[in-house]
Amino acid sequence: MRDYWLSKLFFDLQNPAAAAEYRTGPEAVLARYPLKPEVRAAVLANDVAALAPLVNPYLLRFYFLVANMPEEEFVRQIRATARATGERQHG
Repeated sequence: MRDYWLSKLFFDLQNPAAAAEYRTGPEAVLARYPLKPEVRAAVLANDVAALAPLVNPYLLRFYFLVANMPEEEFVRQIRATARATGERQHG
């Protein structure tokens, strides 16, 4: 199920000024969005697996660019998440 406020945050971070502000002070930016505590914690932890089911994949990828996660790490985590999800569905 998609999370509106998480999606809104990630969408808003497409603005270069917002992205720069987030990089220098994520706590201040996050305070503007009524995120559930577990979602907020996942954002701060850069938890790809927890965030992936909550937002559009394009917004997810863009967020991790803003968060300066290297491409290889993002892809590795997405693949691990996909494998784990597939195992739960077929397991």
